[in-house]
Amino acid sequence: MWNTLRSRFTSWDYILAALVVVLLVTASLVQPGFSGGFNFANSVSQMSDKALLVLPLALLIIAREIDISVASIAGLSGVVLGMALQAGLPLAVAVTLAMLSGTVCGALNALLVTVVGLPSLVVTLGTLALFRGLCYVLLGGTPITDVPLSLITFGNETLPGTYLPWDIVPFLVLAPLFALYLHRTATGRRTYAIGGGPEIAVYSGVRVDRIRFGLFVVSGIVAALAGIITVARTSQAAPDGALGFELDAITVVFLGGVSVLGGKGRMPGVYWALVLVVALRSMLQLANVSGYAQGAAVGLLLILSLLITNTTHQIHAALISRRLRKAAVPQPTGP
Repeated sequence: MWNTLRSRFTSWDYILAALVVVLLVTASLVQPGFSGGFNFANSVSQMSDKALLVLPLALLIIAREIDISVASIAGLSGVVLGMALQAGLPLAVAVTLAMLSGTVCGALNALLVTVVGLPSLVVTLGTLALFRGLCYVLLGGTPITDVPLSLITFGNETLPGTYLPWDIVPFLVLAPLFALYLHRTATGRRTYAIGGGPEIAVYSGVRVDRIRFGLFVVSGIVAALAGIITVARTSQAAPDGALGFELDAITVVFLGGVSVLGGKGRMPGVYWALVLVVALRSMLQLANVSGYAQGAAVGLLLILSLLITNTTHQIHAALISRRLRKAAVPQPTGP
């Protein structure tokens, strides 16, 4: 029982939770205004669209894939939304078209990876540039500011009587669903199996390409939703909308303990990492640190997260190997 408790409380999820508590307490004591309701609402709202991108990315990386075009898909979906609104279409129709554009982008990535057989890193690197280029082709560098008041209210107001922003609600709805999928369904277990070894998963009867295809499509749909929230939060559809958001999303996933080699990771750890990044950015912003310096800090955090998770996995593998060798040593028998 002691070994079970020790392994549980030394897991990366609990370590991240402890780091979050320490950071929040320290920031509240050191940084004036950090614990205020306005700062909470502002910090959460600024990460609401990025938080959505984290969800499908975590599943894809666990399945030994990646989609670094998510921010460009979000930007393109926001452009489609803005153009539809500018054309006089109802908000519901414009949102549907934006979601459809994200679905098509995700399906394109899925086709190139699962049907053509190209590596997802190369594919999504190319579509990252393709989708972002389409944003500038469609808008010509001029943002669309004709955004309905209801959408602006959703992106900038809080729930009545609280400091919780409306635009974080989609994440709060989807986050437990993604966790249930990964940890409580047969398809989630198959996702782990694909990341652990795609060839072995195929021989085990897992429909690898079908699951990977679905994950890329879901990534496009969720990225489109993030793009809509970006438009609502910024009150405009700009060609550079959601630019660079993939850096924060990938940082959160790896910091949350998801292995870069796939097959390992848990959604609770990813969620704790998200809180950590939100708190860190909030501290830097209150300290009047520029956006470029914040980006550098997030990049450094990404490198550190890769080093930490890689070292953790190596130590864990070494301990298991040591136990197996000890168990294999024959015990001396008495006379």
